[in-house]
Amino acid sequence: MKTIITYGTFDLFHFGHVRLFQRLKAMGDRLIVCVSTDEFNAKKGKVAFFNYQQRAEIIAACRYVDLVLPETNWEQKREDIEKLDIDIFGMGSDWQGKFDDLSNQCKVVYLDRTGNISTTEIKSNLGANQGRS
Repeated sequence: MKTIITYGTFDLFHFGHVRLFQRLKAMGDRLIVCVSTDEFNAKKGKVAFFNYQQRAEIIAACRYVDLVLPETNWEQKREDIEKLDIDIFGMGSDWQGKFDDLSNQCKVVYLDRTGNISTTEIKSNLGANQGRS
């Protein structure tokens, strides 16, 4: 069985997230998604619209995802790869090269982002449209 893992905040779940999960799942048999906790996001300077529990529940409902786990710190990736017997570590291309040091434990892949969609863009557009009817 080939197991794939990815990490992220995954706030405001959208079709870019779905396509990422679909492409990762196509690489193997089991997809594990680690969702950043609210505490970890705070350390990264990020604030999510939905709290961790809500985001984890949304991600767990996606048919491509087999297991959702919390991401609590940067260092846990190495431990997760070993503990969960990970074959492929996958991230969006915006992280290109940032996790190459994990390639001594498993295959590391960076997938192109889905064009014309991002959580940041959605939040920006919602803010720009605030007050309009």
